[in-house]
Amino acid sequence: MATLKELRDERLRKLEELKKLGINPYPAKSERTHTLREVVDDFDTLENQDVTVVGRVAGIRKFGQLAFIVLRDQSGQVQLFMKTDTVESLKVEDSQLGMAELPLLDTGDFIQATGPVIKTKTGEISVDVRKLRLLTKSLRPMPTKQDGFTNKEERMRRRYVDMNVNEDVRERFVRRSKFWQATRDFLNQRGFYEVNVPVLEHTTGGADANPFVTHMDALDNDFYLRISHELPLKRLLGGGFEKVYDIGPRFRNENYSDEHLPEHVAMEWYWAYADWRDGMQLMTEMYRYVLKETFGTLQFKLGNFEVDLEKEWEEWDYADVIQSRYGIDPYNTTIADVKAALKENNLEVEKTENLARGIDKLWKNIRKDVAGPVWLINTPTFISPLSKTNPDRPETVQRFQPVIAGSELGNGFSELNDPIDQYNRFIEQQKMRDEGDEEAMMLDIDFVEMLEYGMPPACGWGFSERVFWIFEGVTAREGVPFPQLRHEVDEVTKGIYPEAKL
Repeated sequence: MATLKELRDERLRKLEELKKLGINPYPAKSERTHTLREVVDDFDTLENQDVTVVGRVAGIRKFGQLAFIVLRDQSGQVQLFMKTDTVESLKVEDSQLGMAELPLLDTGDFIQATGPVIKTKTGEISVDVRKLRLLTKSLRPMPTKQDGFTNKEERMRRRYVDMNVNEDVRERFVRRSKFWQATRDFLNQRGFYEVNVPVLEHTTGGADANPFVTHMDALDNDFYLRISHELPLKRLLGGGFEKVYDIGPRFRNENYSDEHLPEHVAMEWYWAYADWRDGMQLMTEMYRYVLKETFGTLQFKLGNFEVDLEKEWEEWDYADVIQSRYGIDPYNTTIADVKAALKENNLEVEKTENLARGIDKLWKNIRKDVAGPVWLINTPTFISPLSKTNPDRPETVQRFQPVIAGSELGNGFSELNDPIDQYNRFIEQQKMRDEGDEEAMMLDIDFVEMLEYGMPPACGWGFSERVFWIFEGVTAREGVPFPQLRHEVDEVTKGIYPEAKL
């Protein structure tokens, strides 16, 4: 079997031959009248009519005076049928090839073909090619599943190859695009404005996470990459907006897992004059709308879970669930009791464990077995530093979290807008940070100042693309097109480009 270098050298030889003929192997201009799917689906209308199609060559067969090319575009594939006496000859000024130049084509090349739509004697819908143009000459052969292109690391490193070899991977990212488009459509239809907020922040907050730090030369200041959209969006409420959202990347300097990536796309909305109950109703509708638009169904088999999003959501009280499972009252317990429960259930007990982190771990141990859909409500105040307390139960906050297939797939609050209360909670968080909790929130004094000018009562919500990953049934790294990996260059490429000093 020829090596990659040998195959590439042969394609370079063909490239030079094309250039010697006067053909531009990379023309800018291309034309198309129909996608390949349209050719197949609309055959009854298009039969014997001329079409112009484009795509990548997936296969070439030549039998004397006849040739067959399998052509693919994003919509599908179709067969190109070629006969020596009907295909126009070489026309170098148009990068047009004749039958004589067909040996200079390879699988992976991009071409344009024009001719009538027909059915061959075997009944296959085809384009009877009269004009054939080269659009792009490929220098590396596209591997196939049969070539063993199955290594996950290799597939993620060359996702552009993975999407050609495994079309289901490309379709996954079509669905991902639909997921975010449906999210925008749902919010736009309800009067929300999309406002992009900064990625670089002097002080970052809105979540428990360890931030990335960078430096801006123009200001000679360090900045944090945002861990959340929250605080800038709430500043917009203070500025007079009533319904705002943003969709974009956020960055959390934490380890990879099946459900988390240090960089991922997220959405947050904020709605003035609404409370957590309004938000819960909105999000029940939103989950149904977005998931139906993305996947075409609301019934899912997610691992061992059967999930039906059409049924009524249950509501679980945080403290009741902890009390029932562990015999611990989250509002009247000690760190020693929590650590004992963690140890008894074979959960991690860190030296720097605090009450909030410990109880949250106990909850997550319950959560992993919940099919849902469930709204988790009445979270303890000490776990939720940015949410309003319940007037009738001040030890709890007006927070709502969806639990589906063992995961929390979002987070919503009646937003805190009391500047003194907010300042005191920031101080408590800063104390935790000073004691070694790197994920505790920073004191954002500018945000406190905004609250002093006044922010209306509001509900806020956020979720990440983890919602998509869960319902798509893939891990986090499989769920994004280009996940971060350790930088590596293969030996063949190093040999091909020695000047690059890779």
